[in-house]
Amino acid sequence: MAKRLYVSAAEPYSGKVVVCLGLMGILERTISRIAFFRPVARPCRLLGEDVFDRDAHLMRELYRLDAAPEHMIGATGPEAAAMLADGRADALYEKILAAYQRLEEDADFVLIEGTDYLSAASVAEDDFNSDVARDLNAPVALVVDGSSGDLETLHAKAKVGLEAFQSKGCEVLAVAFNKVPPAQLEEVRTVLGARMRDAGVARVAVIPMEPKLAMPRMDEIATQLGGEVLFGHRHVHNKVGHTIVASGSVATIIPLLEPGVLLVAHVDRHDVIFMALTSLMSTASPNIAGIVLTGTHPIAEPVMSLLEGLPGPRIPIVRSNKSTFETAVELTRVHADLTPNNLRELEIARQLFEAAVDIDPFVREIEGSTPQQMTPKRFKLELVRRARRDRKHIVLPEGKDERILKAADALLRLGIVDLTLLGQPDELRNRAGQLGLDIEGAQILDPANCPWTEELADVYHRARQHTGVTLEIARETVLEPPVFGTLMVHTGRADGMVAGATCSTATTIRPALQLVKTKRGSSLVSSVFFMCLADRVLVYGDCAVVPDPTAAQLAEIAIASADTAAAFGIEPRVAMLSYSTGESGSGADVDKVKEAVRLARELRPDLALEGPIQYDAAVDASVAQSKLPGSQVGGRATVFVFPDLNTGNNTYKAVQRSAGAVAVGPVLQGLNRPVNDLSRGCLVEDIINTVAITAIQAQAV
Repeated sequence: MAKRLYVSAAEPYSGKVVVCLGLMGILERTISRIAFFRPVARPCRLLGEDVFDRDAHLMRELYRLDAAPEHMIGATGPEAAAMLADGRADALYEKILAAYQRLEEDADFVLIEGTDYLSAASVAEDDFNSDVARDLNAPVALVVDGSSGDLETLHAKAKVGLEAFQSKGCEVLAVAFNKVPPAQLEEVRTVLGARMRDAGVARVAVIPMEPKLAMPRMDEIATQLGGEVLFGHRHVHNKVGHTIVASGSVATIIPLLEPGVLLVAHVDRHDVIFMALTSLMSTASPNIAGIVLTGTHPIAEPVMSLLEGLPGPRIPIVRSNKSTFETAVELTRVHADLTPNNLRELEIARQLFEAAVDIDPFVREIEGSTPQQMTPKRFKLELVRRARRDRKHIVLPEGKDERILKAADALLRLGIVDLTLLGQPDELRNRAGQLGLDIEGAQILDPANCPWTEELADVYHRARQHTGVTLEIARETVLEPPVFGTLMVHTGRADGMVAGATCSTATTIRPALQLVKTKRGSSLVSSVFFMCLADRVLVYGDCAVVPDPTAAQLAEIAIASADTAAAFGIEPRVAMLSYSTGESGSGADVDKVKEAVRLARELRPDLALEGPIQYDAAVDASVAQSKLPGSQVGGRATVFVFPDLNTGNNTYKAVQRSAGAVAVGPVLQGLNRPVNDLSRGCLVEDIINTVAITAIQAQAV
């Protein structure tokens, strides 16, 4: 693959920025130095700041690109328009090419985004983009707005775009039909996919419509109106689905309320204001996005005082000084933008791309060969790709936690797993609605009102009656979400469980040890952490479960950790750690590690395994050369086995905090079915990663 790719739209508002975001996400995981280039920039004002180009600014901030803003563009829109009007097209192309070449000198790959088809001469932009792509010798990815869902219309638009590039000798690598209605996805994928391949296009992507990306936020609406946000500043990112002008009575407005509705009312409609605020407190009413109050005079003083005394409305109340009619007209001109601070929308856009596009060919061509070292970004990419290949069912017992709900929204959109959330369905759906999340694809179960709770209580009773557990105790115990989730795994109703965001490690692991138990060939359950450093991923075991393993247990932990590493694409080179290297030290602790090494080598002679070895000799080639010359593992270790829990737990936390590493885990190994623990301080990304790991483990059961 060429070290550049030109992403071009076939028309205005095609959503090509979604494709660019997705491609940049792939590139940053596989290439060290990436750059982004716009042949013609469109200066604009974003959140009160003048920026050189909306999309280039977005990529620069989001992916922390090194290039200066002026080096990311060939010419500004006004410059390009003036040069074309003066008949200096050749000079414009030379200017763009020179700017690109300067940028390319310091990059391994450049993603180029074409024009927006919003200029006065938009009819000529097909020729302009194809000329620039030809001059830059860049293969092309064409993006078509698929929102109409009409096959013949989409085919015609794609054909025109294809011919524009192919007639100039440009290779069109891919066509992306973006914003396709869900009902037409399969038809577009099969029919137009075949037609595009017949036209010589190697890859076709069909990206579904995501209403949230087209819906403006309340802060964008306030900016468009030139209005002031009076209340609800914390909720200005609420998304607006559609607008209702509140001209009728409250009784006629209430049935029209839907999630994401924006109410537009005259400032004197106090009844509408209070109706809207009351609706937020009712579980029978949807979560509206906000209110815009119109008119030239201020809110009546008694009403304003009452509003100021409220504990904080969960919606923005925006003041527009325009009339209701003028406000309604102005609202039709609002377009949703993706900006660097819209982290949720940006993540949705990337998730849409990754879920819809077969990225394996891109990764292979970009890399040229499989890298020998697993990088953190590549590791996370691999988790998503592998989990998606064979979807498993994962239960998340802590459904009430906001982080779990956000992770569920992302996991469902990525299509990684099928999910069950535990909690009261109305409560979880209402909370998700308040957060702007979509969890409709998840099964939601309340253990207290589940048709098979009694059956699970009986299973638990039979499994634990030897310890004195009665059926009555079992009925109470199974209502605890981690126990209920573990029983779902144990009885095959789920393939795996992830918990620990709000409960202790013991609460998560104990039911698994009692019910799921160890798999054949394993005598104990142990754990590893995937330590994502700046440039590599290492495996640390055991840092969470076995306090003081015997030599035999340490050997088993080493073998299990090596197998876990290999299962996730990390070549296992195992360092059995101690305070001495080779034969340099003695003592009971060193002897235990020596015996563990002997047993592990006897059981698995195929493993690259070394010990006793100190940490510095395991990671630093120069130290290894002096302390353990000729070792296969010294200086190159990827799996680190600690002699006891005290050492392992402290070391992983020291590396995590001091080196800024991301610790993914603990990942349990040795169970019949996967159950994994979260840190109570976990982030949404940690939950997504752990669920993906659990799903991959379940694939091997």
